[in-house]
Amino acid sequence: MTFCADAADIDAFHAAGWWDDVTISARVAQLAASRPGDAAYLSVAAGATAATVTTWARYDELADAVAGAISGAGLAPGDRIAVVIPDGPEVHAALVGAERAGVVAVGIGARAGDRELRHLVSLTGARALCTLDAVRGRPATELRDALAGAGAAIDRHVVISPDGVTVDGVRGVAAPFAGRALGPDELFLLNSTSGTTGLPKCVMHTQNRWKYFHQLAAAAGEFGDDEALFGAVPAPFGFGLWTAHFTPALLGAPTVVMERFDADTALDLIAAHRVTVLCCVTTQFIMMLNAQAARPRDLSSLRSMFTGGENVPDERAAEFEQTTGARVLQFYGSNETGALSCTTTVDTRERRLSTAGRVIDEMHVRLFDPATGVDITGSSEPGQPGCKGPATCLGYWGDEEANAKLYTPDGWMLMGDIVTIDPEGYLRVVGRVSDFIIRGGKNISAPAVEDEVGTHPDVTMVAAVPMPDPVFGERVCIYVVAREGATVTLERIVEHLTARGVSKEWFPEYLVVVDDLPRSSGGKVAKGELTDDARRRVR
Repeated sequence: MTFCADAADIDAFHAAGWWDDVTISARVAQLAASRPGDAAYLSVAAGATAATVTTWARYDELADAVAGAISGAGLAPGDRIAVVIPDGPEVHAALVGAERAGVVAVGIGARAGDRELRHLVSLTGARALCTLDAVRGRPATELRDALAGAGAAIDRHVVISPDGVTVDGVRGVAAPFAGRALGPDELFLLNSTSGTTGLPKCVMHTQNRWKYFHQLAAAAGEFGDDEALFGAVPAPFGFGLWTAHFTPALLGAPTVVMERFDADTALDLIAAHRVTVLCCVTTQFIMMLNAQAARPRDLSSLRSMFTGGENVPDERAAEFEQTTGARVLQFYGSNETGALSCTTTVDTRERRLSTAGRVIDEMHVRLFDPATGVDITGSSEPGQPGCKGPATCLGYWGDEEANAKLYTPDGWMLMGDIVTIDPEGYLRVVGRVSDFIIRGGKNISAPAVEDEVGTHPDVTMVAAVPMPDPVFGERVCIYVVAREGATVTLERIVEHLTARGVSKEWFPEYLVVVDDLPRSSGGKVAKGELTDDARRRVR
């Protein structure tokens, strides 16, 4: 079975220069031949502080070994292989190896629990598993046995270790794979949504959609020939794909990756390796701000920091710019849509920090009334955005119900947010369709509450969720991580919001102080867990 974009779209996107015929596999092979000794990845294992260098030649060699093992394991072109590998050169070699062998990689976050793993393997029909020797501290063979025991169709296990690549514990199981490679318009990867509730869906990706995304990033950040990147988001997820898999190969740039994110180590690596482009989610850059305040480093090499994927608090973003000198840039979009808008280095600071940027012409962004589905593009009213263009995915694998919700009846791919677009084309996120706290019939944007509470000097992280209430239906409950040594109280937060002139409707009515906020496998705050906790507190 072959999946690819619509033939008419493929022709149009190629003709416009947004898509091309070069694969990441071919690009890695080219770099291995022209610059074999240059660093492709500077990787840091969990608990370590020093980086290990993987050259382009080693990257290419490891990808070939994985491709040979997949072919030797008997997987046919189009089969699926579940890749469960933490951030590091191995996960990228596995993705390129799968591409060369003509099989579809199922990228699963290394933090995924067994229930999520079983669901994704079952949903995609993956025949094989690709891991390191260990997965989350236990032998990878135990995971393979557990999946098989749960009825998964896994019958082969490819393991990448320092000693080489094995299949079911046997070395030298390799077969030719020439002529099997996937093209850039074909389905090459399935990855899970990093949603905050329920079991994840699987998004279908072509390479060319992310290569187009790279063009947007290179233009937005005015990338030069001397960039050094830091990809802090796990590679199987959309943000991590362009920042650590596509852009590094297309630029030929060295990229820092960490098996497990740690703010202090991340800052040390930026300083040591003169990183110019940092790519991270909001929670990560706020953690780095706090760590930098406690122990300053020389971060003058940074030119840009790309963030997004969730609400970006403009005051903390401004603080990051003031601290590092880097410009904060963001894309507005999702794993499914790619990008609908972006900020660039030529935007004013006010535009960069208070909006999600100008809508991208070729993504043909529309606005729809979230209640009726009526197209309201061009009005001043908030709406649910939809798009069609070269950055969109192929939809969800094996989930027609989810696809029906993802698209409008006439084929526009929807985001789950409510936004406004001003006359100059700048997009602002008002809230999520499902991220409103409805208090007495009034819709309160949880991201807006988080943005305001996050300005309190003693708050380092905050998430707002609904607390069930017998009178108002829901009240605003905030989960807060306090700055070290500080005491946060609801009274002090309300005083702070009052002084800022915040509407009383946005004031939190419940406060829960926690050591850390739970995260989904994609690194975002797991609001589903917090919402469940809030419900339990009123029982």
